[in-house]
Amino acid sequence: MTIGIGLVGYGYWGPNLLRNFRSNTDCRVIGVADKKLETRDRISASSPDIRTFHDPETLIALPEVDAVVIATPVASHYDIARRALDAGKHVLVEKPMCATSDEARDLVERAKRNSLVLMVDHTFLFTGAVQMIKELVARSALGKVCYFDSLRVNLGLFQPDVNCLWDLAPHDLSIINHLIDDELIDVEASGYCHVNQDAPDMAYLTLHFRKNCIAHLNLSWMSPVKIRRFTIGGTDKMLVWDDLDEDQKIKIYSSGIHFQPEEQRSMIIPQYRIGDIHSPRLRKMEALVGVTQHFADVIKGKASSIMDGSEGLKIVRTLELAQARLDSNLKRVRSQREEPR
Repeated sequence: MTIGIGLVGYGYWGPNLLRNFRSNTDCRVIGVADKKLETRDRISASSPDIRTFHDPETLIALPEVDAVVIATPVASHYDIARRALDAGKHVLVEKPMCATSDEARDLVERAKRNSLVLMVDHTFLFTGAVQMIKELVARSALGKVCYFDSLRVNLGLFQPDVNCLWDLAPHDLSIINHLIDDELIDVEASGYCHVNQDAPDMAYLTLHFRKNCIAHLNLSWMSPVKIRRFTIGGTDKMLVWDDLDEDQKIKIYSSGIHFQPEEQRSMIIPQYRIGDIHSPRLRKMEALVGVTQHFADVIKGKASSIMDGSEGLKIVRTLELAQARLDSNLKRVRSQREEPR
């Protein structure tokens, strides 16, 4: 069975989705919907075999469309996905899944009720780096995971519909949820608004998990350089993933700290262990190739989804909690600045 794909939205990410779905032999792109006439004209000029539409409803209604891929602004995700699910179409939607957890929960229930696939495009899960890290964590090669520390910063791109928290944090949240099976119990968040006072362009998150694990995320659109660095601290080994290092993306450090049992010490005297550094060879493949194939495999019943709607809902809940804490801190700091001296 070849899966008929309807793509809604052809902005920043849409061309990448179109290219990968067109190259997937399990899929056939039926059409693309985009509100901009110049965009539709550009698609028709480069891909005359693909039909174009102004509104997504017409594309969704086509009987040859089996699945709808949504790459539009976040505020529109729920309405388009709801229409697609109600029309009996499988759905792949860009991150974050929805603007609210109520919307995300409704989509999960609709997909379940109609026995349809609902997935979120958390692309990083299909990188060779994350797949390697998942394998290492699964077999406890790092020991017990104690912390995650992520630095995800660059200069822009300023998004018109979401702040930097909702734009950047879903990447790290999806990676952490994929690596560990743990319950989030608290979130701390702070940040700053340099450009738009209602949209933070810098955010700092600290996530506390039930099994004594912590994660810190440094997110920014205001950095002079682009950095994508993810550190994992384990009781046996530590790992650094630098996504911009093409030669040695992952480095595993045989380093750690050992403490004597409390009954054997009168004071805390740690023993530091500095060992070798190992950089494993990673499988090189465009992550979106994995996303599109996984979507097709799940639809055909060949695989279980690793980024289904319930995972997307979990991330939206975390974003809402972080946003509430961030808003509270921004309000408190702003009020202190405005107080007369």
